[in-house]
Amino acid sequence: MSWKPAVLRNTFHHSRYADPRRLLELKRKSGLSISLAFPTLNEGETIGKEILVLKAELMERFPLVDEIAVIDSGSTDETRTIAGRFGARVFSSRDILKAYGSYRGKGENLWKSLFVLKGDIIVWIDADISNIGPKFVYGLVGPLLERREIGYVKAFYERPLRSVSGITASGGGRVTEILVRPLFSLFYPELSGLIQPLSGEYAGRRRLLERLPFSVGYGVEIGHLIDIFHQHGIDSIAQVDLDRRVHRNQPVAALSRMAFGILNTFLNRLERYGEAHMLRRLAAEHIALAARGGSYMVQATAVPANERPPMIAIPEYAARFPPEAQAAYAPAT
Repeated sequence: MSWKPAVLRNTFHHSRYADPRRLLELKRKSGLSISLAFPTLNEGETIGKEILVLKAELMERFPLVDEIAVIDSGSTDETRTIAGRFGARVFSSRDILKAYGSYRGKGENLWKSLFVLKGDIIVWIDADISNIGPKFVYGLVGPLLERREIGYVKAFYERPLRSVSGITASGGGRVTEILVRPLFSLFYPELSGLIQPLSGEYAGRRRLLERLPFSVGYGVEIGHLIDIFHQHGIDSIAQVDLDRRVHRNQPVAALSRMAFGILNTFLNRLERYGEAHMLRRLAAEHIALAARGGSYMVQATAVPANERPPMIAIPEYAARFPPEAQAAYAPAT
């Protein structure tokens, strides 16, 4: 291939959008509303601070965000209580669109959030960030308010790695570098310009998001990127540098299960778009080996490959958010 991938053309730094008055003026001119949502599962230690900081700065001081919500997967700690106390709208994922059942997973929470959130722009942020600040929101919505052709914005940042010996300056994003970047390099070099394609902080226009299928588990982010690339082109995607993100890091065993789910979604997309064909049915369980007493035990974990259809196909959603004559997002041609 003669084409050489480079950093994504729509790559920005959060400081470009640090003037809140400029953003408020862009928002006023666009007529768009903005919803912020946190998908949660046992995030009682950090969710209160995140809501407090973002609500104070971006709702009360500068009314950039119109609502803050938590979509919870069944936390057994005080996540929902704390979130409500600090002013977020709180939903249990299993209680949203109950007729369609419920799965446990981040992608499920994101999909169901589209039904309960009101905004034209949806911002999703992970609930385990220790160094939360307004840039995590204004950095993501800035490109959407400034550039109508952009429909989806991903965050990237330096990711320190926490271990028993302390914090090292880098080392996060292991699944991206070991799995996703090689896959993108092989099949989608245009997407290899994304610095952190699996980052948990991103924003999109409702009229784009409602037309995407959602993997209920780990594959939701990679599924979105491939679908948007095919449907709207690479220039509909942007990324914003948020400098640094501090959060808890997953152990290798959990990352392996994550990689299994991501690869499952990736292979599904290859077949869906006619770019590869599976000659056998993929297994449904992640197999790990654990050393115990001088021998090895097989540990099989089911990693659901379930996928939700585009939300616009759900009649209850279509009734609540009917298609507009002029959509808020114009697909690339």
